[in-house]
Amino acid sequence: HAQLAFVALDDTRAAKAAAKRLSGKGLLVNVADMPELCEFTTPSILDRDPVLVAMGTSGASAGLSKQLRLRFEKLLPQSLGRLAAKLRDNRDAMRTKFPDGSDRRRALDEALAEGGVLDPLDPEAAERVEEWLSGETTETAAEVIEIELVGGDPDDLTLKQARLLGTADMLVYDSDIPAKILDRARADAVRREFPYDGDYPGGLTIILRKA
Repeated sequence: HAQLAFVALDDTRAAKAAAKRLSGKGLLVNVADMPELCEFTTPSILDRDPVLVAMGTSGASAGLSKQLRLRFEKLLPQSLGRLAAKLRDNRDAMRTKFPDGSDRRRALDEALAEGGVLDPLDPEAAERVEEWLSGETTETAAEVIEIELVGGDPDDLTLKQARLLGTADMLVYDSDIPAKILDRARADAVRREFPYDGDYPGGLTIILRKA
């Protein structure tokens, strides 16, 4: 009843023959060090249950995937899974404290941001979830930030610009802003083409202009 086959043979001709034979039997085949013969690949998995991080190279280099996983093993604390579980178990408390979905998302973004009270890279963050939820709620004022783009490549965005795009509630943009830049924003962010004469909602509005 097998459905997957792994071929690990040093002899190239033998590996190709085995892959062809197994594929002909209806199995999906993975051939070590021969990505052109692979019908599927397996990523290197970092497990912080319930958080799973998968790193793959589409078969280009299993060694690279492994080394990336080892680096991230050092970076992501063992407590990360406990933080995720605490957030899961306190969903009802979060909905009670932040009834509005946008307010709840902004509060989470702020808490989970680098240096925030629930910074995922802080080993002690999981122990502060209840304290964070029991603290006073401050209303977030509407904020409008204008970003001037130096080019149309998303890689030209600064880390701060990328973070702002990822947390914006609304985007107002010039018509010639490339879609690949706009795609860096939240999928549920309100989008309006410039000029925009309407009201800006509460939360964060980003105006994207060409420099």
